[in-house]
Amino acid sequence: MIDTPQKIVCVGLNYRDHAEEQGVELPERPLLFAKWPNTLIASGEAIRVPAICKNPDYEAELGVVIGRRASGVSKDDALDFVRGYVVANDVSGRDLQFSDGQWVRGKSLDTFLPVGDLVPASEVPDPQALPIRAILNGETMQDSNTSNQIFGVAEVIAFVSQAITLEPGDLIITGTPAGVGAFRKPPVWLQPGDEITIEIDGLGSITNPVVAGD
Repeated sequence: MIDTPQKIVCVGLNYRDHAEEQGVELPERPLLFAKWPNTLIASGEAIRVPAICKNPDYEAELGVVIGRRASGVSKDDALDFVRGYVVANDVSGRDLQFSDGQWVRGKSLDTFLPVGDLVPASEVPDPQALPIRAILNGETMQDSNTSNQIFGVAEVIAFVSQAITLEPGDLIITGTPAGVGAFRKPPVWLQPGDEITIEIDGLGSITNPVVAGD
């Protein structure tokens, strides 16, 4: 489990296959939103779905932990500011997300960001060549590769740092590929008793049970 970050910066709609499954155009620039530290849990801890959320969804994501202060950095230099990478699950309350018209509440419910242990950047030669999967109760739901990202890790760090100073320990989660529950027919929502696993080759995996919250 990583240390508590000052900021959790997230990128929406950042995989070509995820945009295609929604039938939307590719964004012209990274679409940013935030989650709060109350969302963070480790592998093995329970995702608690509160009564106000009826449509909880999984999202397999690559997380990037910043290693030193980054302000106005270039794309060419951006990876020099990475401490390491983590497996992440951007759990999303879709009903809240879509009905609010913005994403923060639906994305920031308690326990809605399981993350794995940090793998040093030196052990990840290319963050844009990592197979990534989500496995729900033993069934593979997402199966893609970070090469399908619209905006790669370096470009995202540079874009964020032009507006927001990134501090050591800050976490960026970089979007999810196709296969999320919301866009399946019929939709597949997380249910109490489920077990959701996120895997990224070279970074390991996280597994979390789903339980009903208050």
